[in-house]
Amino acid sequence: MSARAGRKRTGAKAKPARVASPDGSARKAAPAPRTTPSWLDVKPAYAASDLPTDLERRAPPPGTPPFTRGIHPRMYRDRLWTMRQYAGFGSAAQTNERFRFLLAQGQTGLSVAFDLPTQMGYDSDHALARGEVGKVGVAISCLADMEALLEGLPLDRVTSSMTINATAPLLLAFYVAVADARGVPRAKLGGTVQNDVLKEYIARGTYIYPPAPSLRLITDVFEFTASDVPQWNSISVSGYHMREAGATAVQEIAFTLANGLAYLDAARARGLDVERIARRMSFFFNAHNHLFEEVAKFRAARKLWAELLAERFGVRDLEAMKLRFHTQTAGSMLTAQQPLNNVVRVALQGLAAVLGGTQSLHTNSYDEALGLPGADAARLALRTQQVIAHESGVTDAADPLAGSYWVEALTAELETRARELMARVDATGGMLAAIASGWVQAQIHEAAYRWQREVEAGERVIVGVNRFAEAEPAAAQPFKPDPRVERERAAFLAAWRSQRDAGACKAALARLERGARGTETLMPLILDALTARATLGEVCDSLRSEFGVYKPGAGA
Repeated sequence: MSARAGRKRTGAKAKPARVASPDGSARKAAPAPRTTPSWLDVKPAYAASDLPTDLERRAPPPGTPPFTRGIHPRMYRDRLWTMRQYAGFGSAAQTNERFRFLLAQGQTGLSVAFDLPTQMGYDSDHALARGEVGKVGVAISCLADMEALLEGLPLDRVTSSMTINATAPLLLAFYVAVADARGVPRAKLGGTVQNDVLKEYIARGTYIYPPAPSLRLITDVFEFTASDVPQWNSISVSGYHMREAGATAVQEIAFTLANGLAYLDAARARGLDVERIARRMSFFFNAHNHLFEEVAKFRAARKLWAELLAERFGVRDLEAMKLRFHTQTAGSMLTAQQPLNNVVRVALQGLAAVLGGTQSLHTNSYDEALGLPGADAARLALRTQQVIAHESGVTDAADPLAGSYWVEALTAELETRARELMARVDATGGMLAAIASGWVQAQIHEAAYRWQREVEAGERVIVGVNRFAEAEPAAAQPFKPDPRVERERAAFLAAWRSQRDAGACKAALARLERGARGTETLMPLILDALTARATLGEVCDSLRSEFGVYKPGAGA
């Protein structure tokens, strides 16, 4: 999810601590030791003696395992990252208009934000959807909505990323159904469905079912995409939301990769080809404020993932070992105070992602701490990526910061600490057990509290918030959702249900319920129900009737 749904860690308007000098006047207290945002100590200067002794083994040329320096030998010299600006609000038609605008401005991939009712498996006219329809993303309740969302878009030439988790099988099925109706071969469809429910139990809360049936649905998507949509990434394992909740860079690496291993364990238990599934796994990371720690984080994660696949699954296929990832700039670091300062923050965060070797990037709009991004702000966010790509020079060579004493030392330290934290996860019984016990959540909460305390004490400077603040921050004009959308969608859905073959829809939902009661793969049954004009909410209700609803602390 984007900044619009993230927690804004802006802190209180604290002032730096001051102490009395011998003459009675106030003076600043001695500064605390320098650390990164993840509390890694920073020396005043770095030298060759700080480099890892096995640097040549740790960081071979780009495109060479363990891919510390990038997954391609020439990186952006051959192909830039996908500029994939995240968008979604109001109705499908409104979001389609924004997609067309962004593509016309030079965006190279689509990224869809869905509203909370869609994420939670409720139709737009459900009582629990009231007041939330189209607010933090686009409302999708039926096949006609997806048809409108994708109207006029070349599905065989533009890749689409869908930030959706508990209802990921349904949104993927909607997308495939639209392509089928247009005659676009499934083999030509490219994109990603996030499909990462474990991090919902950790950091966001948009889960529906308990973990066991959720993992079943995730592996159903693995199986379906491997057989029917081979160019589609079946999961995007997300550290982004954990970082937004307050995780450190070390925690972001460790918990994200641990979730990835849990998904591969589930695939193996299903009898799926782990290497084939790993080739279509992608990851989703946060680009935070500290330029050097973030670059090192991406390098360390890439190396660690390649090694873990070899160690734990015996993977030898080089394509399967590559950690491919999308990056989004840190929504939690956007400030409502002096929002134009966010332009600078986003540029630095985007630069960190590119220096770290991302495959896809979303740069936040400066006004997202205030609401949905306006068109001008969205354009500027895209232009930020284009300036980095075409004017900064960072794309001229792969891994430009390789060999930096500090970056190489940080990369090694982040990898070591992430491995240690993953060992602690294993000691608790693995990621599922660690989540069920609340241990992972507690680690993140502790880090978030420590950060916020330092911000409020003025030890971490947030420009325009606890330093250089103004009484009247500059105003911005974010996009305001149209309140008529919710009323219009209720009328539309009533008509949609009245015009369908009720018997065929009911029969398709009954087949889905029987399938959920057994062990068969559910993706084909979900696709059948949606093409029989069942709504998203009706399909989710059928699954709720068999799987139940997750209650925190209730186990699997």
